Amino acid sequence: MKKRYQLVIIFVIFAIITYLDRNSISSIGDDITTELGLSDQQWGFILSAFSFAYGAFEIPTGIMVDKIGPRKTLFRIVIWWSIFTILTGFASGFYFLLIVRFLFGAGEAGAFPTISVAIARWFPTVERGRIQSIVWMGSRMGGALAPISSIWLAESFGWRGVFYIFGAMGLIWAVGWYFWFRDEPSEVKGITQEEINFIESGRSIKKVTHSVLPWKVVLKNPNLWALMGMYHCLLYGAYFYMSWMPKYLQNGRGIPKSELGWMVSLPFVMGMVGCLAGGFASDYLAKKKGLKFGRRYVGMFGLVMAGICMIIGSFSQDTSTAIIFLALGLAFKDFTLPVSWAAATDIGGTNAGSVSGTMGLAGQMGSAIMASAFGYILTQTGSYELPVRIIGLIVILGGLLWFRIDASKPLVQE
Repeated sequence: MKKRYQLVIIFVIFAIITYLDRNSISSIGDDITTELGLSDQQWGFILSAFSFAYGAFEIPTGIMVDKIGPRKTLFRIVIWWSIFTILTGFASGFYFLLIVRFLFGAGEAGAFPTISVAIARWFPTVERGRIQSIVWMGSRMGGALAPISSIWLAESFGWRGVFYIFGAMGLIWAVGWYFWFRDEPSEVKGITQEEINFIESGRSIKKVTHSVLPWKVVLKNPNLWALMGMYHCLLYGAYFYMSWMPKYLQNGRGIPKSELGWMVSLPFVMGMVGCLAGGFASDYLAKKKGLKFGRRYVGMFGLVMAGICMIIGSFSQDTSTAIIFLALGLAFKDFTLPVSWAAATDIGGTNAGSVSGTMGLAGQMGSAIMASAFGYILTQTGSYELPVRIIGLIVILGGLLWFRIDASKPLVQE
């Protein structure tokens, strides 16, 4: 197997572990809040702490990967977040858990921007969308496995044991990554000259560079602002599934805990399909219509349809129908997800890490606001459906912002 395809497998395992670590806390949230005596609003703050920290450290980590490369950066990221995943299992109260989840988010920040830089260095432009789609499919696989495995592990070892096990998996992956991966494909043992030539002839980043993106370029670029706004809206929708959906189904829809696992998993299974379809569709359209419309059409369609499905699901009286539409909502949103990251690397060029990190910052601010606002609206109105409808409208707005995004215009010409 070619070395770049071996790397795809490594990326997929990484994405699975990432979302097992992220999503497990939501899947066993009732166990945690009951034992620690946390209110819904405190739980919202804990979920937001991860997103605020993740967003705040996205840009610094993006700059780091542009300066020192993805090998060292991702090793540091995975070691850090794995340690704080384990420490989550030692939580004794609200403030301890709040601080640990904040530091967990700070450590994991920049994970996917770093992966995007590695993809830009290891894959030609014509393969970038589909590789992103396969990586994000892995994240959805992790999201689908998280509720089932977390609930089963919690029943067997207690909720604290879930974090010990998942944290250890991350540490093992990090060691393997450090010894296998190299920033330049030509430095990997066993790669053929034919594959090196193919990679280097078709990628936008011709060689490893260590530069920092001037911030005046960022602040004056409307293309990047549109990309940030779109991703901000996208993660309002994404983080609902990763944070509040288990409680929404259990407390808002009356789903018993014994049936919760597969219902929480279903949207992520559908998301796997959406990720694959979106990346391949975007690469196909990019060949036919160019990068501008190849990225734009797919991104816009996915988010508009996602928002519509979420709103329909929230109005559905029948729980099965509601779950189906909510699952379709994540599938359509994930149709856009790999395209967003491909567009970030298209626009970023040699500064793909900084641009991806900037986009990620905007997205995580959306996650953090949504997680806290959901708890606040729930406390004030008692309605689980109203915040879902608001999220759906915000996601549709994100789809319309694709009209302002042009992936064919890089920020800085090489």
